[in-house]
Amino acid sequence: MSRIGKRTIIIPHNILIKINKNVLYVTGPLGTLDMKLIGDLQIENEDNKITIKRIYNNKYNKSIHGLYRMLIKNMIRGVLYGFKKELELKGVGYKVALDNDKQFLAFNLGYSHNIVINLPKELKVEIQNEKNQNTRLILRSYDKQFLGIFAAKIRSLRKPDPYKGKGIRYINEYIIKKAGKTTVKSK
Repeated sequence: MSRIGKRTIIIPHNILIKINKNVLYVTGPLGTLDMKLIGDLQIENEDNKITIKRIYNNKYNKSIHGLYRMLIKNMIRGVLYGFKKELELKGVGYKVALDNDKQFLAFNLGYSHNIVINLPKELKVEIQNEKNQNTRLILRSYDKQFLGIFAAKIRSLRKPDPYKGKGIRYINEYIIKKAGKTTVKSK
């Protein structure tokens, strides 16, 4: 049996959880999330605690038991506290600008044109430009999955170069640098 799936999830007092026809709704101060449950799992909500039990003990239900427990826990944590991802633009002339209405991000990444990305309403963006520092892009959202996908989309605009290290990277991401070409002196 899954060790993670057996653990109960404690629901804080300002979180509302509703289960309706295999769809779980979690509402909190930051927003509302929903998730459709698949497989033969049963969710019990008693005394501000959630437990997830398997109806049948087949291989598939065993594999998703711990997964759904962590997804539900992340939904509760997201609507209560939110999640954050930080990206860094490293390179000469690499810039990002936020539109006045906070609906677009405009990237200048060394291409012949600017790249414009629409911002969804679930996402909050902050840009830090400090002198003699790389530009930082801070993304915040209450949906962890959506935040990770959006941050990966931004990173894919200009992945870090393995030779010079230029590009968009996550904060504290380690890039393995390759050695450049070397010339051999002949005697």
